[in-house]
Amino acid sequence: MQAEDLEVPLLNNLNDNGGRLRSKGKDVFKEQQKESENSMESPNLEFEYGDTDTLTVELSELYSYTEEPEFALNRDYFEEDFKSHARGRRWIDVSAEERRAYVMRLLDALEVTDRDKRLKVSRAILYLAQGVFDECDAEADVLRWSRRNVFLLYDMGIFTALLELLSMEIDNNQACSSALRKPAISLADSTELRVLLSIMYLMVETVRVQTDDDNPEWRATREAFKNELGAPLYNGEPFALLLFSMVTKFCSMNAPHFPMKKVLLLLWKTILFTLGGFEELQEMKMRGRERLNLPPLPEDSIKVVRAMRAASPPASAMELIEQQQQQKRGRRSRRSAFVDSLEGDSPFPKKQPLVKQDSLDTYNERDPFKNDDVRDEEEDPEDGDGGMEGEVDPLDRDVIIQPPPPPLRPPAERVNFPKGLPWAPKVREKDIEHFLENSRNKFIGFTLGNDTETLVGLPRPIHESVKTLKQHKYVSIAEVQMKREEELQQCPLSLGEEEVDETPAEMLYLGMLPNLSQYVIALLKLLLAAAPTSKAKTDSINILADVLPEEMPITVLQSMKLGIDVNRHKEIIVKAISALLLLLLKHLKLNHVYQFEIVSQHLVFANCIPLILKFFNQNIMSYISAKNRPISPLCVFCAAYVFWIFRTAPSTKCPSSPQRAWKLETTTSSVGGICSLASTC
Repeated sequence: MQAEDLEVPLLNNLNDNGGRLRSKGKDVFKEQQKESENSMESPNLEFEYGDTDTLTVELSELYSYTEEPEFALNRDYFEEDFKSHARGRRWIDVSAEERRAYVMRLLDALEVTDRDKRLKVSRAILYLAQGVFDECDAEADVLRWSRRNVFLLYDMGIFTALLELLSMEIDNNQACSSALRKPAISLADSTELRVLLSIMYLMVETVRVQTDDDNPEWRATREAFKNELGAPLYNGEPFALLLFSMVTKFCSMNAPHFPMKKVLLLLWKTILFTLGGFEELQEMKMRGRERLNLPPLPEDSIKVVRAMRAASPPASAMELIEQQQQQKRGRRSRRSAFVDSLEGDSPFPKKQPLVKQDSLDTYNERDPFKNDDVRDEEEDPEDGDGGMEGEVDPLDRDVIIQPPPPPLRPPAERVNFPKGLPWAPKVREKDIEHFLENSRNKFIGFTLGNDTETLVGLPRPIHESVKTLKQHKYVSIAEVQMKREEELQQCPLSLGEEEVDETPAEMLYLGMLPNLSQYVIALLKLLLAAAPTSKAKTDSINILADVLPEEMPITVLQSMKLGIDVNRHKEIIVKAISALLLLLLKHLKLNHVYQFEIVSQHLVFANCIPLILKFFNQNIMSYISAKNRPISPLCVFCAAYVFWIFRTAPSTKCPSSPQRAWKLETTTSSVGGICSLASTC
């Protein structure tokens, strides 16, 4: 049969059954749209939404690559002092009583007046907190001995002694004036502070993480340490306020030598330990709703966020322009294909990419409950310009309808995608009142005030709508708190003063309130200085004081290593600040909504929202996927902080091999923290 014989039945069929075939053409067009969007979708990221990363990663982020020689220095000072006490034996071989006696000896040595001797003793304590890595054969052994040593150090009162030394270093005006006179500040200017903060961070982070093999004594120690950090025991204020004062002093240029990365990490982990993480926050919400006789939460927001896609960045302006140009060329090619089909050529056009859709369209496209007829009505081509951008013209549609529609995917692949938004709908009482007020004004002509039960005179669809709204009615703890405050203002004498629970969040807020604006501005200054798109200014603060070496690099390899270290340093600072602000906002909102509003007000007044947008003024996927760590020959860290390269020294007691060298894997969740902070603000 010739091509001319096929053309006439085909055109007649198109004219007779245009409506039915047009619907088939829509299905084919939708399938092409989905395939084009899936091909343009950004790759999924291996990101887990949680409080912190793994213990080894969190410990490794405390150090920079320029601090590598200090690990061997800590080991040498410890072995030099421990030899006279253990008589040639190793730390892991002596008894528990001998370890306690040696730690007590170190505690007494911290009280000497000689600054250099105190620093040597502090380095020996830091080596114990690092897990005596020179005497271990595996990473698990290092972490186990680090955990045992940290609990021993806390039981012996090392943390209290370190806190006194830290207060002395903060008030050391001589060191501050010396740093102000220097044109360039390096690691050597903050040696004592870095050692003290490293020990305290290792103690807080190690005790905070709970494991299954913890004995009852360690669990009791964890609760005691948590209460000690949250209570106003240090000069009448919590420990976190001392760290906040270090941040403000650094940002005011009074102490430019402070190691800000270590301070921020310790501040974040202290607040996380004392207030609790996301899981503890969810439990506190449930207990608070039970205490107020409110229904339980409809869902666990943390589980919902963890099930969502890690990142769905929108297409850039250049990508949209290119896609539109491709669509125009595609329309011309489809018209030419239609003309060629009349001459006997293939009438099937090639698939053209469409404009990239938002990530929420994934839920709507794969919605198992959504009716296809409704989508057909919404995408009716008779709507004219109101249709979807990239809609084909009638000639193109007639050509597309000829191939049969592809088979539908099995429903099992589509069950995991909920309908619409991934969150459960929540309706306030005011929303129901507002809906009924508008409905009564429309159908009856008068309102009944706050009455949400009387539906006389309203049509049946309004009854169904009110019933649906009441099914999703949600009363938050914040609404109860605001209603209580209004009652106290209206009847201050009869109701008396409100009884406030002395929770850790309440005590922290009371301590922060006098200088709250200074704390917020200081944190945002550091966040601005660590922004990847920020430009260096002469009057900006220097956040690289604890990463720059005393001697600048002279070779290409050293310069590359320092550049990677600086980028990693900034990412860790962004991660710590964003996680800290997000944690504060969540806990203060649960403690009292007005506390949350005050902190949010200070953030907005300090231009926090433009600062967050500054982070997104770049290629987000490239920023997320960047791994700021050296190549394998330069990775001398063992997981968290173990340097197997030190085993090659002549004084090494355990064998070493290059194959046992481990790399430091630095994961940066700064973008995830910034996104969460933006949504909270």
